[in-house]
Amino acid sequence: MTDDNIKQKLELLPRGPGVYVFRDRAGEALYVGKASSLKNRVRSYFQAGGSDDRYFIEHLEREIGDLETFVAASEKEAALLENSLIKELQPRYNVKLRDDKEFLSLRLDVTQKWPRLEAVRKPKKDGARYFGPYHSATAARSTLRLVNRHFQLRTCTDSELESRTRPCLQYQIRRCPGPCVFDVPKEQYAQQITGVSLFLEGRHDELVVNLKGAMTGAASELRYELAALYRDQLRSVESTQEKQRVSLVSDIDQDVFGIFRLQDKAELSVLLVRRGRVVTVRTFEIKDARVPDAELVASFVTEYYTRSTFVPSEVLVPVAIEAASGLEEVLCEQRGGKVSIVRPQRGNRAALLRMAMENAAHAFKEKARAREDIAGKLKKIQEKLSLPKLPERIECVDISHHAGSDTVAALVAFTHGEPDKKRYRGFRVRGVAAGDDYAAIHQVLERRFKRGQTDDAKWSLPDLLVVDGGKGQLAMAERALNELGITGVSLAGLAKEKADPRRDDVVDRVYLPGRKNAIELREGGSAMQILAYARDEAHRSANALRVKQGQKRTLHSDLDAVRGIGAKTRSRLLKQLGSLKGVRAATEEELIAAGASRAQAKAIRAHLGTDLSPEVDAEDAAIDRAFE
Repeated sequence: MTDDNIKQKLELLPRGPGVYVFRDRAGEALYVGKASSLKNRVRSYFQAGGSDDRYFIEHLEREIGDLETFVAASEKEAALLENSLIKELQPRYNVKLRDDKEFLSLRLDVTQKWPRLEAVRKPKKDGARYFGPYHSATAARSTLRLVNRHFQLRTCTDSELESRTRPCLQYQIRRCPGPCVFDVPKEQYAQQITGVSLFLEGRHDELVVNLKGAMTGAASELRYELAALYRDQLRSVESTQEKQRVSLVSDIDQDVFGIFRLQDKAELSVLLVRRGRVVTVRTFEIKDARVPDAELVASFVTEYYTRSTFVPSEVLVPVAIEAASGLEEVLCEQRGGKVSIVRPQRGNRAALLRMAMENAAHAFKEKARAREDIAGKLKKIQEKLSLPKLPERIECVDISHHAGSDTVAALVAFTHGEPDKKRYRGFRVRGVAAGDDYAAIHQVLERRFKRGQTDDAKWSLPDLLVVDGGKGQLAMAERALNELGITGVSLAGLAKEKADPRRDDVVDRVYLPGRKNAIELREGGSAMQILAYARDEAHRSANALRVKQGQKRTLHSDLDAVRGIGAKTRSRLLKQLGSLKGVRAATEEELIAAGASRAQAKAIRAHLGTDLSPEVDAEDAAIDRAFE
C-alpha cells in the first residue's frame, strides 16, 4: 500500500518533463529516472491493475519510502539533470558501468609529440581520444596486441622516451620507428595515429582506402620499405574484415543495443556497426537489474557513452526510451552531428536488433551455464571432502623462498570458484629458520587469522583453507586455528606425491585433519579443477612475490656496493631504468641521462658488468607498459 505522503505527491505531479528519484525508508536513493511527462510516467508505477508487471514493480511498494521530483525546461535538460543526479546520489538500481573496475578504455593522447596507447579506467576531458569501453582486461590486451603488431606507435613510457639513447627491442622487430633516438618524420607518425584511430573505431573501409593511397604514394617515391609497411597493415585490416559479418544497411555508423534478462539478472550487448559492417560485439553483465527494461536500457546507454568518445549517427534500442529526444540532443552535442535513437520494427535495422538480442541471450546463457558448472564443482568438493557447508570462498596459502632466503607467502582467494584478487595477500616471513616451511606457514596463518577475528570485512574468514603441502603443513594450519580459538573454517592440504614409489608419475592427494589416509582426486575431475587452480595460483603468486623481493634486495645491495652511489642517485636510476636489468643494460651515456654523474656511471659499469638477464618478450612487455 502506498504511503499517504507519496499519494499526495502523486496528485501534485506536473505534466512537463523532469527527473524523479525513488528513495528507500532510510533516505538512500533507489533509482533516478527522467520523463517527458512526470505525471504520466511516475503515476504509471503505482496504478493498480496496470499492465506494467515487470520485476521492478513488485519490489517498489515494499522498498520505496519517499519520492522526489525535479522539473526541467526540456527533455534535454532532464537528461542532463538525470546524469548529474546519478553521479551525485549513486542510486542502487541505476546501471553503474563507470564504477565496475572490469571496464577499461584505451587512451590515445593526440596532444603529445609522440602519442602512445595506454589503458585507463576513467576517461577524462583532457583532449585525448578514448576507445572502448572494453568489458575485461583480456579484451583490452587483445586489442592492444593487434595494434602493436600492425601499427608503429611507441610503447615506452614518457620517462623512458626522454632518457633513451639507443632504440629498444620494439624498434629491432620493426614495431616502433624509434622516435626516442631517431629523427622520425612527423607526417609518417601522424599517419600511424590516424590508422590506429580508424582501426579502433571500426572504420576499416576508410582505413583500407587510406592505406592503399599511402602505399601507392610511398612506392612512387621509391620508399619501398615504407610501402611494405603499409602493405602489411593493409593485409591485416583486410584479414580482419573477412571475419566480420556485413549488415544490409550500407555506409552508416550504428551502435545496436540488445538485452536479455531473467528476473534481477540481465545481459546487455552492443553491436558496433561501422560503415555498414558489424565489427565487434561487446556484452555486459548486470547483476542487480531490478529496474524495468526501458529504464535499464536508457541508463546503460547513458553510462556507455560517458565512457566512449565516439558516438555513431544511429543508436538502435530494443525498447522505447522515456524522453529519448532529450538523450538524442545530449548525444548530438557529444558527436558534433545528428544522432538518432531508433526502435526498429521491421527491415534491415530490425534484423540488426535481433542479432544484438541473440548475442545478449547467448552471453547470458553461457555465463549462467558457467555459474551452474562452478556450483556443481563446489558441491563435488563439499561431498569429496565431507565439508559441513558449500565452500563458496576458498583460500590457499603457499610458501616460497630461494635457498632459505627471501621467504615469502602468498594467500590467494577464490569466490564462487573464481579468483577474487581483491582478497589476495602477500606476507614477508621473518624470524624463522632458513627453509623451515612449517614455521613459516604457522606464522603466516597466525597473522592472517588474527586479522580475521576483527570486524574488517576484507579479512573475513573463508569456508575452506587449502595449504600447499601434506600432513606437516596441514598440522601447522590446524595448530594456528586452534591457538586462536577459531572454528567454522574447514582445512585441507593439497600435495603432489608419487602414485607409486617405484615410478615417477605423480598424483594430487588431499589430506584432511583427523583422517589418516589421503583422498586421491582423479586428475581433471570437477572437484580437482578448482582446488588445483587455487594451488597453482598460490604457487605463481608466491614465486612472483619472492622474485620481486629478491630483485629488490639484490638491486639495493649491488648498487649500495658501488662507491659514490647514494640513496638519491639509486632512486633516480631505479625510477628511470626500472630494474637491475635496466641498470646493467644501460650504457654510460644512458646512466648519465638517468641521473648519474660521469664518475658514478663509470663506477656502475665497472662494478655491475654487462651480464643481462634473459630477454623478456617484447610484445608482452609493451602491453604491460600500457597498463602501468
